[in-house]
Amino acid sequence: MPSSPAEPRPQPSARRARPDRPDLDPRGPRFGAAITAVLLLVVVFLSLTGASVAAFVLLTILAALFAWGAFAGAGRHPYGVLFKTVVRPRLGPPTALEKAAPPTFAQGVGLLVTVTGVVLGLAGLTPAVGVAAGVAFVAAFLNAVFDYCLGCQLYLLLVRAGILGRGPTPLDGS
Repeated sequence: MPSSPAEPRPQPSARRARPDRPDLDPRGPRFGAAITAVLLLVVVFLSLTGASVAAFVLLTILAALFAWGAFAGAGRHPYGVLFKTVVRPRLGPPTALEKAAPPTFAQGVGLLVTVTGVVLGLAGLTPAVGVAAGVAFVAAFLNAVFDYCLGCQLYLLLVRAGILGRGPTPLDGS
């Protein structure tokens, strides 16, 4: 039966928006960034002391953790789960929550940086493992200590530039 002009027709979409992820306690990503920063510093140390195999293995594990956060969402990352179950019950309620999309995007940026180090390490450029870990360490340190998420800022810039979409909202009429 044909639909009447008053009924909106579903619009085909080239890309489907993911269902909304629950908002995050901003202390959770900072907690995860602190653990990540320490582990990345260990990778840099191992790389500088000649333990290149151990540095490579640890960076590979960190890349897998970044992949987990990028694909499953920052709230489902193992550090996020640890924060929710062990740390958060011991803290007061957060003053505000934040959207999950920017920290999840930041996990993707971390994944890109660490995978670059892993691939270059596999190609025989062992110093690249330490360099990639150093770059990722700076971002994790800034987030953990100063609550400044470089990946989140990049996400916001890309949204403002129209490169990343926010998905349809009820106010858009879509």
